[in-house]
Amino acid sequence: MIGRGFLMGGADIIPGVSGGTVALILGIYERLVTAISHFDTTLVSQVRHGRWRDAAAHVDLRFLVSLGLGIGLGIGGLATLMNYLLEHQLQPTLAVFFGLILASSFLVARQIERWSPGNIFTAIGGAAFAFWLVAQPFMGGYEGYPYLFLCGMVAICAMILPGISGAFILLILGRYAYVTGVVRGLVHGEVTTEHLLVFLVFGSGCAVGLLGFSKILRWLLAHFHATTMSVLCGFMIGSLRRIWPFKATPAEGAIDLKHAQLENVWPDPTSGGFWLAVGLAIGSIIFVVLLHAIAGHQTIGQVTVKKKETALPAEEEAE
Repeated sequence: MIGRGFLMGGADIIPGVSGGTVALILGIYERLVTAISHFDTTLVSQVRHGRWRDAAAHVDLRFLVSLGLGIGLGIGGLATLMNYLLEHQLQPTLAVFFGLILASSFLVARQIERWSPGNIFTAIGGAAFAFWLVAQPFMGGYEGYPYLFLCGMVAICAMILPGISGAFILLILGRYAYVTGVVRGLVHGEVTTEHLLVFLVFGSGCAVGLLGFSKILRWLLAHFHATTMSVLCGFMIGSLRRIWPFKATPAEGAIDLKHAQLENVWPDPTSGGFWLAVGLAIGSIIFVVLLHAIAGHQTIGQVTVKKKETALPAEEEAE
């Protein structure tokens, strides 16, 4: 599970790629949403009465700790490498992720039991929304802690939605550089009252958004599983616009994809990097298919069991 978290953490570094996408690919998405949503009154009651083992089981603590450790290792261990690749090897790097997400979106689509006209419509709607969202201009942002709290709520919700990057949402809201600057400062020992307040306010927004939105997602997966999965599949397809490998880039100098809005262009088959990008994308697609062939049956089984477990008994819902 630490390895899966490591992959999620590495994906979160890529603008336009969500850790939720990787969780969905790896077959742990519904388990993750369910575990987060269990931070509720039942947990509070178990902790208050000293039922620590029941509380740990209720939130699937071993799973969350292992996954969280892996995410932290992925972000810390791959940040430098991924920043270098995004700045100096942008096209090949995006080509790999483009192929991964494209293949994964179709594998997710295959897990939907019945593609009714309604599910097709919601998938198209999800794709259209993500396609529009990833092209939005970056805002200058607003000052003040209430806006920062709101940014935390929105960004964390996006982070657990496949296809929508929480980091990219922060870019649109104009608070990405500010928040990451504060985090870097704290990591390097620059502890000030403002830094601590920003961390507390933004973290509180993330906590509120994550706990509230995970309960909504859990309810949707329990009662409208096929429809919800079709929307998530659409999000993945629509987000491909952001990681289209062929972009109009500066002739010289490093590329800062995290802050620049580069225009997508049609590829030139005669260019030197075209066939490399195509080959990497195809290789990524083959990798996902092989991975699914090796572990696909186990993954689908886990998702099916989790879907059944997601529906709570009436008495637990009442709590």
